[in-house]
Amino acid sequence: MARTGNSLGKRLGTGAVGGIASYVAGYLVVYLLTASDIQNSFVGRLLDATTEGSAAWKVVGWVFYNGHFVNTNVPGIFGGTSSVNLIAEVDAFSAIIYVVPPVMLLLAGLAAAWVADGDGPVEGAKTGAGVAVGYAVLAVVGTFLFAISTGDAAIAPDTVTGILLAGLVYPLVFGAVGGALSGVVGDSESGAVTA
Repeated sequence: MARTGNSLGKRLGTGAVGGIASYVAGYLVVYLLTASDIQNSFVGRLLDATTEGSAAWKVVGWVFYNGHFVNTNVPGIFGGTSSVNLIAEVDAFSAIIYVVPPVMLLLAGLAAAWVADGDGPVEGAKTGAGVAVGYAVLAVVGTFLFAISTGDAAIAPDTVTGILLAGLVYPLVFGAVGGALSGVVGDSESGAVTA
């Protein structure tokens, strides 16, 4: 019985580390793809002038969340808010950004299952889904960290979809698929060795 607990702990720990690494790596890739466009844009210069220090890294955060199909909430001129997806609405941002989070999560799930020695696709998927533990924590933090205050309101990723979609659905689905792929690859390698 203790072995099962250790196995579960190892799977969750490995998954959590993979989720954290996946979130950070995904953000960095989006930063490399968009930061110079943001800094050189009118909006980037306006934000730099109206906020303390450079705000480009926060705008990159909005785009990173937009890559998870999480909209950015922007206060309206006459009250209320509107939701925007900068990838869909700004020509400077490539649609390839939509691929970054799934690819990073697939790789994290695959690596987590590989490191935790997931036996077969089912165990691999369980371990890969564990990336949601680390990813969700950073997804929650990011919805607040990437906010830019505009007085009474803030421009920020939508909190609810940021937590549910980016923090849970994406890592559970893509992490599990990556973990299952690791289990399939492991099974095929062990079959080739014994044959």
